[in-house]
Amino acid sequence: MAFFLETLLGGLMAGMLYSLVALGFVLIYKASGVFNFAQGAMVLFAALAMARFAEWLPQVTGLTHPVLVNLIAFVLAGGVMFIVAWLIERLVLRRLVNQEGTTLLMATLGIAYFLEGLGQTIFGNDIYKIDIGMPKDPVMAFDHVFPGGLLINQEDLIAALIAALLVALLSVFFQKTSTGRALRAVADDHQAAQSIGIPLNRIWVIVWCVAGVVALVAGMIWGSKLGVQFSLATVALRALPVVILGGLTSVPGAIIGGLIIGVGEKLSEVFLGPYVGGGIEIWFAYVLALLFLLVRPQGLFGEKIIDRV
Repeated sequence: MAFFLETLLGGLMAGMLYSLVALGFVLIYKASGVFNFAQGAMVLFAALAMARFAEWLPQVTGLTHPVLVNLIAFVLAGGVMFIVAWLIERLVLRRLVNQEGTTLLMATLGIAYFLEGLGQTIFGNDIYKIDIGMPKDPVMAFDHVFPGGLLINQEDLIAALIAALLVALLSVFFQKTSTGRALRAVADDHQAAQSIGIPLNRIWVIVWCVAGVVALVAGMIWGSKLGVQFSLATVALRALPVVILGGLTSVPGAIIGGLIIGVGEKLSEVFLGPYVGGGIEIWFAYVLALLFLLVRPQGLFGEKIIDRV
């Protein structure tokens, strides 16, 4: 029982991190109606910015306190992501208003390759470290309930709590604020939103800025766990089954989908892996997403769109 609970907790914590990356996809889709293939590049770019700022700050300013250095580096990296979001809207999206979704999709692919190249040019292509002080050693808990207790990874637990807090804040933002309602209106129909006075350009800047902050938090956490390297951009691919499962238009769907995928990967790896061979955690999520596409294409919480002609 204790082993099963350890596996379940590990899956839930990994699922929260998947949800965090998936949120970036959901945010952009809700505002523009297009799938943002640049999200992985944004995670990488944000993580590179924070890692390099944290490295340069002690050399430039003489600061040595790690908490203060990381806080300033986070703020500076957030500012960089705001500038990136503004430039994307100004130079790309503003010229593609009311265009077909395929056109916007191809634009995000171009943005992804541009950000990867720009990040390599500005910040370098080595493997960098982000140390935000999260404890690495696992701890034993609930030893008075289970013989031997439960082994819990402190780093994964803290990362999951950070992700959960950000997800909760974004959920409130979308449901309770006028800007969040305007974002939903823009996603439903660009022209109708413009006709009632919603400034499409400003909404896109806001949502790309928010997606940039989400990418920064995701990059900070994944960079702390894996190191900041260019393979970090592929982390976003692990979130694709999450948005398919939860629904492209649903913030709660990104959360539930991430938890299902995280738990499913861990349980399948432990209990099915010995029977089907290694590597099941790599393809399990995609097979599950494929099944959902066949049965419920809009996902668990996605909106079923009916076009009348």
